Amino acid sequence: MSLKQWADNGWLKPHKTSREEIANLLAIVERDLADAANEAVSPDSRFGIAYNAALKLCTILLLVSGYRAERTRHHYVTIQAMPLILGNSRKDDAQYLDTCRNKRNIAEYQYVGNVTARDVEELTGFVKELKRIVQDWLNETRSDLI
Repeated sequence: MSLKQWADNGWLKPHKTSREEIANLLAIVERDLADAANEAVSPDSRFGIAYNAALKLCTILLLVSGYRAERTRHHYVTIQAMPLILGNSRKDDAQYLDTCRNKRNIAEYQYVGNVTARDVEELTGFVKELKRIVQDWLNETRSDLI
């Protein structure tokens, strides 16, 4: 499927982004990475913060591609769009983030202690690498937005 087909299905809406919007989202990613490193905070909360940074990076990919996710299944659609934008080689990354989405939901809405410090370290490392990938992609495809 393509992003256009997703839009035709009602999963995405057209969106025109701006340099300011992308700068704000990148600032959120930086803030969240710093906050996720705070070991005085519980692993559950740190994981949620790191997950938010990953979601913002996926959001940037969608916005720069001319779309935003609809409210229904917003996180899921935003994450699953990553391989459509960056290529099929990122399919495993989308699956990993979907697993993180589920883990974050359990920690946020069901019970405490679902996340380990190792989970936080793994996700934070992933987000740092994804940030580099997204920034490289931005430089190559839409340097006018950074």
